[in-house]
Amino acid sequence: MTLDIPSSVELISLRGRRALITGSASGIGMAMACRFAEAGADLELVDIDLDGLEAVREELKPLDVDVGVHRVDLSVKAEVDGLWEGLAGREPGILVNNAGIYPFKDFLEVDEAFLRRVMDVNMTSVFWMCQNMIRARMREGGVIVNVGTIEAILPFKDAMAHYSASKAGVIAITRALARDYGRRGFRVNALIPGGILTPGTRSAARQVLRLNVGLIKTGIDYIQRVPMGRVGKPDEVARMALVLASDLSSYVNGALIPVDGGFLSA
Repeated sequence: MTLDIPSSVELISLRGRRALITGSASGIGMAMACRFAEAGADLELVDIDLDGLEAVREELKPLDVDVGVHRVDLSVKAEVDGLWEGLAGREPGILVNNAGIYPFKDFLEVDEAFLRRVMDVNMTSVFWMCQNMIRARMREGGVIVNVGTIEAILPFKDAMAHYSASKAGVIAITRALARDYGRRGFRVNALIPGGILTPGTRSAARQVLRLNVGLIKTGIDYIQRVPMGRVGKPDEVARMALVLASDLSSYVNGALIPVDGGFLSA
């Protein structure tokens, strides 16, 4: 007997759907753009690095999907609102809030401007992006995937209280929206990556290593704690983003999905 259910290929396909991915000029966001395009999604790629976005668009040309690129400073609400105004009539049904910054700074040295910048990019932008998306698609519903971090659940690195707080806010936004708008056809979930090797994490580590040799020990301690014994790759996060964005996860809402090699369970 043949079951009257969609095939796995049909469930994971994003053909005919449009996805907006922030922070998509490099790292995890670029990996997500590649996986989503491979699944057939048309894309709206957002980053402050326009040259990087253009390079990603060029990379995706063989996949025959429509790719729009947008240079946006997500810390500025007017630019976020302007992005969605420009997308009027073709608002994406999938939103991935991936963009984030993770500068190291000792808690006692954090000043108002520094904290505001981290919160604006990492958390407040997620709030405004979600608000715009839900408002624009109230009749159709949609899928939102937010990117948190293990640091918001179990802080591990020193000098990251500001980052942990900003990402804890992302988790709170995720669960609140899942509850508030699930009946309106929205699924809102969060990925919780562990240590992922990206150009951004490499750059941050190099800057701190010049001043703080102790970070080397932190890295070693992290690897020793992770049951899989290694850091993750951007594509390993992107694959789970694809699952959450697709109909493979049609009954998943308000979930926090660790992609951490088992760190949180160790």
